[in-house]
Amino acid sequence: MSDNSPFLIIMQSYEEALDWVTCRLSSVGLNVMRTFDLQAARHTHTECSCPHHGTELCDCQMVVLLVYGDSHQPVSMIAHSFDGKTWFSLVDTPQQRADPRLETAIIQALITQSIAFLN
Repeated sequence: MSDNSPFLIIMQSYEEALDWVTCRLSSVGLNVMRTFDLQAARHTHTECSCPHHGTELCDCQMVVLLVYGDSHQPVSMIAHSFDGKTWFSLVDTPQQRADPRLETAIIQALITQSIAFLN
């Protein structure tokens, strides 16, 4: 996934989607650690307006997660949410290469589980 485009869109708020994703990844033996939270960072910058809503009060959220498997190098996953939808993407750039086996395990855990969840 070299373009960092979303591989999963969940029609739920950030809290619900993140809980679901964390639970699914944990169920297949992967560990998830939150490293950045946009809303927590915004608390110190009260004058920032939202690029999507143009206001200071919005439901936008972006979180950076580190997902660990058996290897020592985690894969970074970004969750971006607003208007009751949450998009998940994996970071795989020349500066930050993702382990293809871990990337595949993440996608399989989430896509397989989301298909089962929808049926």
